[in-house]
Amino acid sequence: MKNRGTDEVDETITYSETRVVKLDTRHLEAHRIITFDSEDPDSVAFDILRTQVLAKMEENDWRTLAITSPTPDCGKTVVSLNLALSIAKQTEKTALVADFDLRKPRISSYLGLPPGPTLFDYLENDVELKDVFVNPGIPRFVILPNTTPIRNAAETLTSRKIKSLVSDLRERYESRITIFDLPPLMASDDAIAFIPQVDCVLLVVASGETTHAEVKESRRQLQSTNLIGVVLNKSADSHTAYY
Repeated sequence: MKNRGTDEVDETITYSETRVVKLDTRHLEAHRIITFDSEDPDSVAFDILRTQVLAKMEENDWRTLAITSPTPDCGKTVVSLNLALSIAKQTEKTALVADFDLRKPRISSYLGLPPGPTLFDYLENDVELKDVFVNPGIPRFVILPNTTPIRNAAETLTSRKIKSLVSDLRERYESRITIFDLPPLMASDDAIAFIPQVDCVLLVVASGETTHAEVKESRRQLQSTNLIGVVLNKSADSHTAYY
């Protein structure tokens, strides 16, 4: 993977009423966020994943995608961010990533976002949604961040305010793909409580770590959803494989 020192991602675009920040490429690479650089050979696997996921979503007019895993540390957040970046960088669609892992939010730390209003403030402190969105200096890429763990996460994810938010994110822009980074399935009931609100689901498993029993149980839990694929992460041959 290339190391570009202290360089920052230098593509910027101003979204109406959206906070714009710049990202440090060294920080991104340290957290395995690589698709900001289309010349990085490791990003090819995510571009392939993007093509396969979008084909399935466009076929069904789906715009909202949940990404989860059987257990922690499978790399679901890394997949969420790299997939969204690939969509934003190489298509005409806008990609929005929402940190809905309410108990252990990680997207802000993975991207190195500066402090600011978050999903918690929108839910608990009546901060306006427009003040929460962040554009990390990359065209067509938007983040709905969170940094504060939220108690009663399952109840929050099924609340009227969240349902209204999800509906608005889906319907406001036809060209937007919204990705929800969810908690692991076996860590709590949060993901299963929320998933009925989205169009489809992607399951991330870790090569050499996730067991066959965990995959089987995850697929059982997701049997009533539109499970569009399983991503094998941390494989020796490439970073991701889709099946």
